[in-house]
Amino acid sequence: MFKNVGESTLDEITLEKGFYVLHFQNESKDVEVFERDIDSTFIQMHFCIRGNSKFLFNNGNYSFDVLDNRCILLYNPQRTLPIHLEIQPKTTLISLLISIEKFHSLFSKESGYIPFLSNENSNRKYYDDAEIKPTVAIVLQQIINSNINSSIRELYIKGKVYELLSLHFQKDEATEGEYCPFLVDEDNVLKIRRAKEIIISRMAEPPSLQELANEIGLNLKKLKEGFKQIYGDTVYSFLFDYKMEHARRLLESNKFNVNEVGIQIGYSTASHFIAAFKKKFGTTPKKYVMSLNK
Repeated sequence: MFKNVGESTLDEITLEKGFYVLHFQNESKDVEVFERDIDSTFIQMHFCIRGNSKFLFNNGNYSFDVLDNRCILLYNPQRTLPIHLEIQPKTTLISLLISIEKFHSLFSKESGYIPFLSNENSNRKYYDDAEIKPTVAIVLQQIINSNINSSIRELYIKGKVYELLSLHFQKDEATEGEYCPFLVDEDNVLKIRRAKEIIISRMAEPPSLQELANEIGLNLKKLKEGFKQIYGDTVYSFLFDYKMEHARRLLESNKFNVNEVGIQIGYSTASHFIAAFKKKFGTTPKKYVMSLNK
């Protein structure tokens, strides 16, 4: 299992007994492997937000791909499905592991249209591969970007996971046409995701909104609306949060001083960077680094 090794990270959160969230982030150039024994009473849901991953079963004799912007659901009460994940470079993945008992308690009234919850299917295996809904994509990003005080972070994420599950299993006929119709167009969703990649790759000197809109091939209005719908924030507010998190990781590495970190993320003066960091985290970069060494 990898955890905060180089550019590869695993954030594991126990929401309660039989209910876990795993957030994989592989920013390295190497394929990372994650293995975990898990018994047959668990439902596995794997959301590939970016990149792709591969599940290996039976000592690698059988594989199951988790592709970009797809979600797979695995449940087999007749045999164990241990997790053996190969996570490709530049991949972000969120996995939910939920005991069938916990799942039943959440969806007891909805068992009629969730196939593997029905009585006739209770002892049958169930696999599903579906595109991540735009509404679900928003919640996944909110989980990833949660920067809430650690004492209530698990409560926040638990609420978001409940929201994610309700949206994922919501009947399509109840949502079609009610969500932003612009985002239903897969091509537009890809353009918005490209916009996010552009501003992250050029965080030190990001393009203007109009330049960004021109580069991805959308008008300014659709860029603003689409970005807010998918990522739950404006373009520059999202970028600010990302830059501050990146700065925090650079400071934790002890490879750069405060001035160097500020320059890397686009601040020409140390005072501006210090003010921004304090706005985000409530402390200065220097005090943050000192707190790590206590």
